[in-house]
Amino acid sequence: MPNNLFRGLQTSCSLLCAGSVRTLHAVTPGCVAGLPLLLQPFTNLRSFSSTASGTGHLRDFAIIAHVDHGKTTLMDRLLSQTGNTLAGDRVMDSNALEKERGITISSKYTSFGYKGFTINAVDTPGHADFGGEVERILGMVDGALLLVDANEGPLSQTKFVLEKALKRGLKPVVVLNKVDRPSVTEQQCNEVQSNLFDLFAHLGATDDQLDFTTLYASAREGWASKELCVGQAPENPSMAPLLDAILEHVPPPPGDPQGQFAMLVTMTERDSFLGRVATGRIASGQVKVGDKIKVLRHSGAPGGDSKVTKIFKRSGVGKLELESASAGDIISMTGAAAAGIADTIGAVDLAAALSPGPIEPPTLSMIFGPNDSPLAGREGTHLTGSKIGERLNAEAETSVSLRVLPVDGGGESFEVQARGELQLGLLIENMRREGYELSVSPPVVVYRIVNGQRMEPLEEVVCEIEDEFSGPIIDALSLRRGELLEMKPIEVEGKQRLTFVAPSRGLIGFRSLFATLTRGSGMLHRAFQSYGHYKGPLDKVRKGVLISMAGPTLLKSC
Repeated sequence: MPNNLFRGLQTSCSLLCAGSVRTLHAVTPGCVAGLPLLLQPFTNLRSFSSTASGTGHLRDFAIIAHVDHGKTTLMDRLLSQTGNTLAGDRVMDSNALEKERGITISSKYTSFGYKGFTINAVDTPGHADFGGEVERILGMVDGALLLVDANEGPLSQTKFVLEKALKRGLKPVVVLNKVDRPSVTEQQCNEVQSNLFDLFAHLGATDDQLDFTTLYASAREGWASKELCVGQAPENPSMAPLLDAILEHVPPPPGDPQGQFAMLVTMTERDSFLGRVATGRIASGQVKVGDKIKVLRHSGAPGGDSKVTKIFKRSGVGKLELESASAGDIISMTGAAAAGIADTIGAVDLAAALSPGPIEPPTLSMIFGPNDSPLAGREGTHLTGSKIGERLNAEAETSVSLRVLPVDGGGESFEVQARGELQLGLLIENMRREGYELSVSPPVVVYRIVNGQRMEPLEEVVCEIEDEFSGPIIDALSLRRGELLEMKPIEVEGKQRLTFVAPSRGLIGFRSLFATLTRGSGMLHRAFQSYGHYKGPLDKVRKGVLISMAGPTLLKSC
């Protein structure tokens, strides 16, 4: 290789490692043994060339799990196994609030090469409030890793994400994580697998889906195994068995590279230089930089014609700019400024939009408006209702489960509907950090009227508490119209797992009371279940009180 070309590639690779977008021109597969970002031949990443015949070299999968079961840590280990150098832990959690709270808030994708295949991997949130992220992501993958904590077993959000995956026709690969912990036993793992089989059957899995593959892993230690190794790591520990299982059990994506170009948008973001960036999987055909395209909105409204200005995809912890891409690959593109989530970007002669699939509706709402208190204008820089409305509409464009509606007769106020308290709380915190000064109303649930009857959102609530606190928790949730479904001891001596179904309105503010009743030792998990009949008013539930910390001041009238 000429020295100047080698130095140019070194420079490009260093920029890629820093997260910059650069085009790698005139790279012949096999001419470079390894690059700092990928550390493997370009032949392992065939989709980075202009086009590829067929989709057999591609695998698209998502990692789904309950919150804090190790999804993002597992993604770190897969990236490390395939030659990517990571600057730290949880590299997929790029948002400041994600790093602070230790949770995944928005879905993200990346890709890596393994044994001549290009693997597109999607990391999804585990909290129930961000279930909309999981629902839209499952439409652009052909397989899933269902990650389950070997100590806790399947929990409420495990049930939610598994149900969505099964309805999409995916056949998940089950990974029992954290098996390196001293408390994990072979009997316990067998019980978790039995519970998972029952959960699959309860959710209507087909015979093929019931025949799922199970692997055992320690994402923290960086290994996976087909056999359970109790209390020790396997010989030659690595993530290779898991990567091999992905190649074996995740089918190649459908789609004809020679067909008409069509791509369903599943993520959008805004770049200060490039404008709107639309991300999705190409359903059919090929696309090149400079091609004319049009946007077909899922609502049926016209989207207009435009031209592709840039195409790129995420690789490891950086980005690679492409000249073209074909069916089955997950890419990002600019130029379609009118495209939003669930819209279709396609060739100019594309007749029909792609189906975005079902998305569960929001269940909680709050009223956002400008701060009209006597202390207005002292903290923020964006004070008007129009600025607040622009920010809320921009958030709704990137979140499929968030809706922003104008309030009738409310002036500059807006009703924001979301999945839960956490999603609304994070939106408020982000706006506060960005300099928005606003007032918000107490949260209320979103009711439905079906056949003349009022329906309200119901949630499955799982509590893991010590035996002595079971009575107060049952009483507290009963006052909130909760129904106890199951009560059973768990592996830890002296603890129980209680499962309830309760209306969402009764759970507003319940987490703080739960912490008080259990003296901070309990664990509470919630997930939306369905809409059900209105259960009547809450019984003697106090949502909070205002306490004066100083005596009154008497003023004499003149």
